[in-house]
Amino acid sequence: SRFLSVFSVVSPLSAPACCSSRYGLSLLSCYGFFVAYALRVNLSVAMVDMLNNTDASGNTSKSVCPAHSSPARPIYNHTASVYDWDSETQGWILGSFFYGYILTQIPGGYLARKYGAKWLLGLGILGTVVFTLLTPVAADLGAGYLIAVRVLEGIGEGVTFPAMHAMWAFWAPPMERSRLLTIAYTGAQLGTVVALPLSAQICFYLDWTWVFYIFGIVGIVWFILWALLVSNTPSTHPRITEQERLYITSSLNKELTLSGDHIPWGSILTSMPLWAIVVAHFSYNWTFYTLLTLLPTYMSDVLGFSIKENGALSALPYIGCGLLAVLGGQLADYLRENCFYRTVVVRKAFSLVGMIGPAVFIVAAGYTGCNYILAVAFLSISSSLGGIVASGFNINHLDIAPSYAGILLGITNSFATIPGMVGPVIARALTKNNTIEEWQTVFYISAGINLFGAVFYTVFGQGVVQPWAVHNPHSHGN
Repeated sequence: SRFLSVFSVVSPLSAPACCSSRYGLSLLSCYGFFVAYALRVNLSVAMVDMLNNTDASGNTSKSVCPAHSSPARPIYNHTASVYDWDSETQGWILGSFFYGYILTQIPGGYLARKYGAKWLLGLGILGTVVFTLLTPVAADLGAGYLIAVRVLEGIGEGVTFPAMHAMWAFWAPPMERSRLLTIAYTGAQLGTVVALPLSAQICFYLDWTWVFYIFGIVGIVWFILWALLVSNTPSTHPRITEQERLYITSSLNKELTLSGDHIPWGSILTSMPLWAIVVAHFSYNWTFYTLLTLLPTYMSDVLGFSIKENGALSALPYIGCGLLAVLGGQLADYLRENCFYRTVVVRKAFSLVGMIGPAVFIVAAGYTGCNYILAVAFLSISSSLGGIVASGFNINHLDIAPSYAGILLGITNSFATIPGMVGPVIARALTKNNTIEEWQTVFYISAGINLFGAVFYTVFGQGVVQPWAVHNPHSHGN
């Protein structure tokens, strides 16, 4: 009892969440990912308005389904340039971001572990902001220049997830991981939800160039707040309470090993639990990036929605995705902490639901024909269910190797970026005529890859800290 009495003073069992530094970090991180994804997806909507949508005879190009009525657009919004890019060029432009994004994944995890994540993440997003502001100039110079700017945006944004994972290795108590990380990463869905309809409204009332200027300013505001309010670790945070600092550090002291610069690359690269995350992450992102980059095109070219309707409807799937991600995080930690479910069981269950569900509904969406209500509903359900993986394989890196979580995330996200690079190119190559049958093929490919990833992760995934990841292997909740 004397030991327990001392332990309770030195190592508090908990610290209030309200007004805490760790939840403050989570909310500011949410804002950061909001910016990152808004800058990533705004081109998807702007692209619809950047194209010269008239054929050789001067007629406006038609959608597969009957076009929906649209209010007359203000005269003054026709000042921006339009371009004659074919579907293949569009695919390369939309996918070019990921060619830069993949380059900084593993370096991002390594640099965050070695030098700290705060400035790496902050400057990475700031770099993306700067090149976003240059997008209209690059587009006027030519498709090649726009592709180059998007690659540079990807290079800056590539460090975000590895750096964030590396930071949470110091900040997230094991039993709060799902909650803290899902709040932070839900910014990605929020950025998508806001950027898609707002970009459409900006295009409608102003012109497409303002899409990049407005979101660029929002990004600069975030960087100022990040620079002033965030610290790399609880130990260096100037405003954290002593109770919270002790709670975080004591809950992590048996999981973290930060001795020296040694990184067990051989053990990492031969770890089957890591490859299970790699396969799941790659598979899930194929569907996610296909919809993220091409949903506005599908809404316009197949379902016949105008630019004003397009953004709002394209955002619907990500509203549900964000909600289920946050609610799933609460449920996942509740199941582990109060119902004593093993971590591996929770991660696999959430991954199965979050990957099989989207596969079923994205295939169903391809068979709705011109029933746009059903099409939008099925696509929304598909993406919404995908949000559940936020408490599945998506944060499993912190379960199996918290000390190297940033590096592991860099590895898995490198593979998971490949769908963003090739998915839009393949999808646009398969949909040159924009027929419903061609889009069914795109949806079938996405669903099949999703199902394979779900099965692979279920067989090989783990929920315990791996022996190579810590000197004294230990796990919370197994």
